[in-house]
Amino acid sequence: MLEELKKIVYEANMLLPKYGLVTFTWGNVSGIDREKGLMVIKPSGVEYEKLRAEDMVVLKLTGEILEGELNPSSDTKTHLELYKAFPSILGVVHTHSPYAVGFAQAGEDIPCMGTTQCDYFYGNIPCVRHLSGEEIEEDYERNTGLSIVETFKKNKLNPDYIPACICQSHGPFAWGKSPFEAVHNAVVMEEVAKMDFITKCINPKAQNAPGHYIEKHFSRKHGPNAYYGQNQKK
Repeated sequence: MLEELKKIVYEANMLLPKYGLVTFTWGNVSGIDREKGLMVIKPSGVEYEKLRAEDMVVLKLTGEILEGELNPSSDTKTHLELYKAFPSILGVVHTHSPYAVGFAQAGEDIPCMGTTQCDYFYGNIPCVRHLSGEEIEEDYERNTGLSIVETFKKNKLNPDYIPACICQSHGPFAWGKSPFEAVHNAVVMEEVAKMDFITKCINPKAQNAPGHYIEKHFSRKHGPNAYYGQNQKK
């Protein structure tokens, strides 16, 4: 079932150690087949060296497991809530990459300070609030997803324009139009968090990039008149 998607999700998961986004088993990637209404995700706690495409777990959007010998990722319910709330996304990734986690533990947005971030994110990458004790007790992973959705709705953020967030005292989530794009966005998020950290070490008073920089750099890659890359070449 969904053999091609399982292969894609497996390969996207294997990019996490390649790009230094995970230590041990601290991460997971999922993908969704919107037509069938099914999600594929990494199994929980399996070492990347031992992971195989056939180990990927297939679930309904209700969380019911349809295929897989292993338990799905412990973050499965968070992924499911993001897919339900953000209908344009087709891949989700969660890691504990250190610089993004640093901002999460500080309870601070990852500020949009330069053009690297402007190219991918239309502003700051938001830090999602702490969950209450009741929310954690009730359903930690599901409420993590709901709190992310709440942050985007409350602040009128477009998940296609800011395809990532960090959860306070936890870590980053990113998403995209495919599992590979989700990983790509997670890599960029970690890099810009590192850049911001270095910038703040050099100059604690450094400010965000001006709005017209954000507008220019984001629109030249993602806007209706985008001209970055070769797709627009005539």
